[in-house]
Amino acid sequence: MNIQQILLKEVHWKDLVQLNQKDVWSELLISLPWLVFSLFFAYLTWYIPALFCSFMFFLTGLRQVHNAFHFALGISRQNTHWAMFILSLLMLGSMHAVQINHLRHHQHCMQDEDVEAKSAKMKWWQALAFGPIFPVILHKKAFEVGTATQRKWMSAELFANIIVLIAVFIVLDITVLKYHFIAMLIGQCMTAFFAVWTVHHDTEDHVYMARTVRNEFKRVVTYNMFYHVEHHLFPAVPTRHLHILAKRLDEYDPSVEIREVF
Repeated sequence: MNIQQILLKEVHWKDLVQLNQKDVWSELLISLPWLVFSLFFAYLTWYIPALFCSFMFFLTGLRQVHNAFHFALGISRQNTHWAMFILSLLMLGSMHAVQINHLRHHQHCMQDEDVEAKSAKMKWWQALAFGPIFPVILHKKAFEVGTATQRKWMSAELFANIIVLIAVFIVLDITVLKYHFIAMLIGQCMTAFFAVWTVHHDTEDHVYMARTVRNEFKRVVTYNMFYHVEHHLFPAVPTRHLHILAKRLDEYDPSVEIREVF
């Protein structure tokens, strides 16, 4: 029995899986204010606050798709697929492709088969440089290993991406929307560093092979997104409940060294 199986059996966690109706709506709308504010500031050509809001939109969007990958948004599986489709248009790329690699990451964490974690073993600057290549590798691998249904979703998302980008940059020629998608492209190129390297670097020798947070302020400003140890051990638990799970994990075994993200 491995460490995850032991913890799943001995740590109280199943009560954290369910979301009430208020929580579901909160999860579905959590990124919307940041999107609206980023577009508003971009319209005013206040690009510094616009970039901050775009960063926060991308962070909260990642929270949404991360929960969607594990069908932990509190909605039906079919509606979860459509949520990933919509976020694919807003954030660029195919979220179904990212989902395939993310679930393989849980299955083969830090092993050769784990394409998602490639940057985790790099130096920080190498992870940043690897960023533009990272989405390409993820999509290529997803089409190689995905099922026929998954390939249909991925193809539909990428085709819709092309249509949206043509409309924004050629047909409509709207500066605010151009700004948004350029910001999202930059965000996609930064995921190898921010979404992978930060939470997995130098953890190959650790019992959990991931990093986490414990500071309340850090937890709030990052929307619970850096509780990566807890997520790996209990992937069915929605992001909004991971801080509760962290306390239970610490109480279960306070002797375990906690390696923090920052």
